[in-house]
Amino acid sequence: MDKQALKKISKRLSYVLRHRPDSAGLELGNGGWIRVDDLLAALASNGNAVTQPVLERVVAENDKQRFEFSEDGLRIRARQGHSAEVDLGYEPATPPDVLYHGTATRHLESILQQGLVKGHRHHVHMSTDKETMIQVGMRHGKPVLLAIDAKRMVADGFKFCVTGNGVWLTDHVPGEYVRKA
Repeated sequence: MDKQALKKISKRLSYVLRHRPDSAGLELGNGGWIRVDDLLAALASNGNAVTQPVLERVVAENDKQRFEFSEDGLRIRARQGHSAEVDLGYEPATPPDVLYHGTATRHLESILQQGLVKGHRHHVHMSTDKETMIQVGMRHGKPVLLAIDAKRMVADGFKFCVTGNGVWLTDHVPGEYVRKA
């Protein structure tokens, strides 16, 4: 199976596991998990048949490691980026002193005034990986890399958690903690 076909499956998984599980006749369980057998059956009944080995390949080769299997391999979920109601169950964690966020330059003035808001998602996403964040910004236009003073945010009482693929999450980053990197 070529990369383009895998990417198409990955996008469908993102849609189902992050935003619209109902589009495949599914509901997210505790922690955002769905039984793999149920997902494969739902995809097949909606004209998107995927085999277990192909699903495993999509999860393993996803560039941002958006998905994960449960330890027993019987369930799957998206690690972050949900607009669907879900509690992923991540525990609070202390971030590094500085985190990064990528966006388009056209959003910079608004972000510096209002901060980073989660919009329709559950959290604001940040990373320690500058290059990844620049790539995220490029998806939305001319990129700009923002540095987040996470150390000061923690001192001021803000809570963070981190996903299995190293994405740092918080509810809101006020503008006073944001600067151009």
